[in-house]
Amino acid sequence: MPKFAKKKSSEILEGDLTPMIDMTFQLIAFFMLLINFSEVDRAEEISLPSSVLAIPPETRPDYQIILNLEPGGSVKFQGEAVPTIDGMGPIFRQEINSANREGVSNPGDIAVVIRSHQDTPTGLVQRLISKCQDSELQSFSLRVKNQ
Repeated sequence: MPKFAKKKSSEILEGDLTPMIDMTFQLIAFFMLLINFSEVDRAEEISLPSSVLAIPPETRPDYQIILNLEPGGSVKFQGEAVPTIDGMGPIFRQEINSANREGVSNPGDIAVVIRSHQDTPTGLVQRLISKCQDSELQSFSLRVKNQ
């Protein structure tokens, strides 16, 4: 028998999983940074009207409020449904306070984006704009599908 012969070991070898767990968390963090959180404000059930003349804004405003208006008059804001337009007053005040904390002191500088369903009566859109104006919000844009 040779002098340097190896003995068979009866112990079980285990791999170190720490690098694989570290890589998994790094991948999770990477993909979280890539997620587009602006999609949260878009309600899937809102079918926008089409327009040939609509031009998207060139720059994004410092602070914006995205409202999804449904044909029945309910408004979806940040995934939550508000059953009537009249119930939006407290939400507008809360958003104005949030804008103040972010450095937008004038409510007129807050952009209100209205995504109205194509079957929504124009009168409801006008009522929503009027409710915004009651809260001193003055900058509006209506979203449409570009053809």
